[in-house]
Amino acid sequence: MDFTEISKQFTDKYFPRNHLYIAGALSILCVLLILIPGGKEEAAVPAQTTQIPIPVTFVNEESVAKRANLPSRQLVLEDYVVTDEPVLEDYLVTDEPVLEDYLVTDEPVLEDVTLWQNIEVESGDNLSAIFTKVGLSDQQLFRVLNSSDEAKVLNRLYPGYQLDFMIPDAGELEQLRVLKSPLEGYLFTRNNNDYEVEPILKEAQIQQAFKVGEIADSLFMAGQREQIPAVHIMDMANIFGGVIDFILDPRTGDQFSILYDEQYLDGEFVGNGQILTTQFTNQGKKYTAVRYINEEGEAGYYSPEGESMRKAFLRNPLDVFRISSNFNPRRRHPISNTIRAHKGTDYAAPAGTPIRATSDGRVTRASRYGSFGNLVIVKHAGGFETKYAHLSRYARGISRGDRVRQGDIIGYVGATGGATGPHLHYEFLVNGVHQNPRTILNKLPKAVSIEPAEMERFNQQTAGLLLQFEELNTSRLLILNQPSAD
Repeated sequence: MDFTEISKQFTDKYFPRNHLYIAGALSILCVLLILIPGGKEEAAVPAQTTQIPIPVTFVNEESVAKRANLPSRQLVLEDYVVTDEPVLEDYLVTDEPVLEDYLVTDEPVLEDVTLWQNIEVESGDNLSAIFTKVGLSDQQLFRVLNSSDEAKVLNRLYPGYQLDFMIPDAGELEQLRVLKSPLEGYLFTRNNNDYEVEPILKEAQIQQAFKVGEIADSLFMAGQREQIPAVHIMDMANIFGGVIDFILDPRTGDQFSILYDEQYLDGEFVGNGQILTTQFTNQGKKYTAVRYINEEGEAGYYSPEGESMRKAFLRNPLDVFRISSNFNPRRRHPISNTIRAHKGTDYAAPAGTPIRATSDGRVTRASRYGSFGNLVIVKHAGGFETKYAHLSRYARGISRGDRVRQGDIIGYVGATGGATGPHLHYEFLVNGVHQNPRTILNKLPKAVSIEPAEMERFNQQTAGLLLQFEELNTSRLLILNQPSAD
């Protein structure tokens, strides 16, 4: 085999014919590019070029698939779509500001623009000073006070009252809100040069609270341990004040229970309601009192049998005290050292302790009187009279001619007149004759109880309450008698 034949076989084996055609065409193109004359002058004028077709072999898809052992398929339009090309959504700026971005939520709203000035009345405050404090004149005060009968509430302000002033323009009172409690008050609204008054009455949600206690030292300490409101401890002492002497009678181990209302407004505690039922066990004797409202709307406390717990007189005019000197016709006076009858009972108590009227009556004196110091005298029906001496001050609104009810506060313990220390000197007279306050009460008639004709109404109103109270007390005893888990 000659060289020519060997070369031909080599070429056919390693260089396919198609490749040779392409190589040949490229060689011819290179020769033509070399042979084309060029220069600076010719560069300015485009030369006439000859288009030479170059054969290009397209790879057959089917053959490629066979070599790669892949299934063949027909190309479709989607093969020519570039999926990474930007689409319409790519040109939408999602962080562009929208209408809500231009709304300033912290802008003041109407309620913020209308400002209220809030004042809580404290001990020693007076209305004129409060008006001056909020920038209002005496003339404004005069206009409010003379606007209506309801404005009289402003003459009887008590610590804890809330006064809310709405003053949009300096010195001009638009509205005044007087809240005696979160549930009750008045709203004064300016109408030209006058003020119109509307009552504010809100209804509280009522929940019942049941508490129990045991005497270890005093009723009040026992109540504090059980977190019973002080006002209800005082009320309980007042309810049983006609049958129990809370200084001499209570003993260690005495027990008590109390069911009362609690008031809530919008889920927030706003105050304590009335005692519904209460019980005190003194030296083994049980006393139970239930609240009843008669047809005239008067509320009182009665035994389950309808007997009034309210006796003609309370046994004591104070809730916290010790007896420093009893009634004694032949007592030696501590200052003059002479034998002078002590015509009353002395109750030693801290200065400022509230003093209660022991029965209904009319005030015949509320002024200073010699060695008695500040003195209150109350005249009661049936020829009875009580005196309260050495007061530090009188209760607000107490003056000669006023009517008082049993349990009303008439003054506060002091040491005025001939007193050697803070105490209350209490006298009890029957038809002008002094009697021992601690023994005369057992001889006095009881207060009027429920008439037989009213007993059906009484039972309908109190039976369910007494049953509930009994069940609560029974549950308490079961818990107390359970053996400890040791």
